[in-house]
Amino acid sequence: MNDLITAMRTYVRVVEAGSFTAVAAELCTTQPTISRQVASLEQHLGTRLITRTTRALAVTEDGRVFYEHALRSLETLAEAEAAVGRRKGRPSGTLRLTVPVVFGRLHVVPRLALFAERYPDIRVDLIMNDAFSDLVEEAIDLAIRVGEITDPGLVAKRIGITRRVTVAAPAYLAKCGEPTCPGDLAAHDCIVYTRLVAGHRWSFTSPDGPVSVDVAGRFRVNNSEGVREGVIAGLGIGVVPIWAFRDEIETGRVKIILPAHRPMPLPMQAVYPSRRFVPLKVRAAIDYLRREFRFFVIRG
Repeated sequence: MNDLITAMRTYVRVVEAGSFTAVAAELCTTQPTISRQVASLEQHLGTRLITRTTRALAVTEDGRVFYEHALRSLETLAEAEAAVGRRKGRPSGTLRLTVPVVFGRLHVVPRLALFAERYPDIRVDLIMNDAFSDLVEEAIDLAIRVGEITDPGLVAKRIGITRRVTVAAPAYLAKCGEPTCPGDLAAHDCIVYTRLVAGHRWSFTSPDGPVSVDVAGRFRVNNSEGVREGVIAGLGIGVVPIWAFRDEIETGRVKIILPAHRPMPLPMQAVYPSRRFVPLKVRAAIDYLRREFRFFVIRG
């Protein structure tokens, strides 16, 4: 066939995404075009790689074997391209980066201009989302995530430690009173961020050791922006990274409470799919993020 490499790349993405339509949107083309590329590849190989139904795609046994070989071949090709010629040592290409919403708005976007200046051959496709995207299925190169990473298919590089604080709006405290110990939180409206594994169980350090308390409230939210705005609006008490409220704390719009009982800090990680070859653009982004946030995150 005329362009085996392009067809292999398309096929690999179809397997990872599980959809012709999703890959067509990703590559800015049409679903029939993607389908024809895979069909041409099957004809070239003389075997069926994918079985198609009206509802789903299923990879055949030959398709799974070819996917593994194609993936390794494409990684080797990318490594070879990066090692020689005009691209040698120069990070390039499109970096698909996903970040939490509030952190992305307040602290990633403002730093992209300097990143673009240092790496002019890298284009950034920024996805701001608190959900844990499937990095392989969605063709994401790198994610910033807060908390421990337990997925064995991912590689995590720590770029800092996120200090968290317990906060509330003065209006809420004036109406409901200010808790003096973590146990008091059980009688308060607490804003539960449902994306955290701990959920409604908040853990703190204290002079007497670690302490945990189960909290509840009338407002639960799956988005960090919602937690932030809920606290500011006086809907309840929140446990949040301190970087989400820098200006509001300084101006008094929200108040840090329980200063002797700090919420457990969380690691901030740069995460990417576990593969043999890590593109230069990903390495460059990790190094840049580590330099930018290593001290900033620890200090808050």
